[in-house]
Amino acid sequence: MIFLGIDFGCHIVQALLALLIVGFLTVVSLLKFYAYVTCGYFHDRVKMNGKTVIITGATGGIGKETARELAKRGARVIMACRNLDTAKNVRDEIVESTKNENVVIKKLDISSQKSVREFAEDVLRTETRLDVLIHNAGTGEKNFQKTEDGVELTMATNHFGPFLLTHLLIDLLKRSAPSRIVVVASELYRLSCLNLEKINPSSCWFPPYLYYVSKYANICFTLELARRLEGTNVTANCLHPGMVDSGIWRNTPTLLTWPVKLVVKVFFKKPVQGSQTSVFAACSEELEKVSGKYFMDCAERGLSSGVLDASKAKKLWELSETIVNLRPTDPKI
Repeated sequence: MIFLGIDFGCHIVQALLALLIVGFLTVVSLLKFYAYVTCGYFHDRVKMNGKTVIITGATGGIGKETARELAKRGARVIMACRNLDTAKNVRDEIVESTKNENVVIKKLDISSQKSVREFAEDVLRTETRLDVLIHNAGTGEKNFQKTEDGVELTMATNHFGPFLLTHLLIDLLKRSAPSRIVVVASELYRLSCLNLEKINPSSCWFPPYLYYVSKYANICFTLELARRLEGTNVTANCLHPGMVDSGIWRNTPTLLTWPVKLVVKVFFKKPVQGSQTSVFAACSEELEKVSGKYFMDCAERGLSSGVLDASKAKKLWELSETIVNLRPTDPKI
């Protein structure tokens, strides 16, 4: 009788465990379905023939899929990439899938001011127009690092590099107007604040936090850029691509690696889904005269009162001019 009781108890435990597993899988499936049906897709068949687009960080994730989609629409796509070997393989893949041979690679390490200047010089020497500049490249480092310019690596990659590149290419964008600047930001900016006294921090007890700060800076930069470009027929908008299963999450702290991987694989968007709002901002006809806005899932979204503070954005701009060492001969915005 005792053994029968133990056996019966085991069956109950197994049944409860099975119910828990089924329940968990059901919840996961429902959440994934919800994420799918609420994901914004850009369905307009706008063509980009005759237009030139620069995409930074185009070798993987959102950038790769954005490059593929714009190439499919007929654009001349310039992949601005740090690793040329990887870029060549991606370029060949995009050309094969889109049948658009007009996809080119140019060397750019967006975290290096020297590389940014060399890239801009190359573009100005070889390109006659620039219709869309997409600041897509980004990083979130788990360790505190400084670049050769003495700038914290995450801020250098995500904010200061794009800030400098925009200045260097602005005259070409103006000559090509109507043209667009698109900045890939993130809703994670809401987890941070912008300390203008430490915009280039000398230390940080939790380096991944600087990713959130850099996204806050992205939005402030875009809003101030839009204000300064009023009347030029060059627009500037930023966006949240969604939480995307991309390479940026590889830099999470060691203790969080497996939990983050599980969440990313189960709940996050795929890169092709994450690219939709970037494509929308780059070529949607309804945005031709829209500037200084923030988008998510191919629709305009609101921003926090803090990030809308124009005086903060202006101060960030002035500090950034000093950190990127703008020269008297550089174009002004």
